[in-house]
Amino acid sequence: MNEAFETYYQHIFQHRWPSLRESLLTEGPGWAYTTNLTRPYWMDRASVLAAESLVLPAEGEILDACAAPGGKSLVIASRMGKGVRLLSNELSRERRRRLVEVLDTHLPAAIREQVTVSGFDAAALGARRTEWERFGAILLDVPCSSERHVIKDPAALAQWSPARPRMLSQRQWALLSSAFLLLKPGGCLVYATCALTPQENDEVFRRLIQKYGSRLYLAKPDFPEGEETEFGRHILPDTSGGLGPMYVARCIKVPE
Repeated sequence: MNEAFETYYQHIFQHRWPSLRESLLTEGPGWAYTTNLTRPYWMDRASVLAAESLVLPAEGEILDACAAPGGKSLVIASRMGKGVRLLSNELSRERRRRLVEVLDTHLPAAIREQVTVSGFDAAALGARRTEWERFGAILLDVPCSSERHVIKDPAALAQWSPARPRMLSQRQWALLSSAFLLLKPGGCLVYATCALTPQENDEVFRRLIQKYGSRLYLAKPDFPEGEETEFGRHILPDTSGGLGPMYVARCIKVPE
């Protein structure tokens, strides 16, 4: 047991932590997503809800900025109209290979032709003014603490320290601020994590509101699962039948 890990999350969740910890150690229920696919794709139902929260444009381009392993890209692609294209992006070469495999084996040929896979750094793309306001909708499911995996992996748990969520939140902010620059006015941006800590969830989204508050309005996800936070909804397995963790915040960009 990593005492620093226990102390950190006990401080956040107080009396709730023992039951939440137990639910994290228990395998969550799988969900077979089948809509417009050639075969079912098994994933956490909370991930489906996050992807379904993205309001899709009638035409133009959508970005799934951190797309691997591919489940959320499948949900988006299955809901797209014929005048829309999806750019599924993944920086890691190995994870990108897995992403391509998932798309190839689950999407019908006609839908697969509407999906392109790329491998750029989504945080850096926002630095290019030529790319600003390119996408009609963006799903940003960022790299995060992923405590449900850490707590089950003795090596990862032993290496954990309070610096981990702090460092990840810095990367998450770089990705989120970049994504907002890439989003067209009127477009929808969904920010999602599988983290427990507010430092990676509401606090990252708070920075977006503080910086661009006059250029966005909050549109909290409307699914009933989970619990409401200041800026979004947080699905936690101890109160959602094993689903999650999944934090989802959503906003719409308005013209200057």
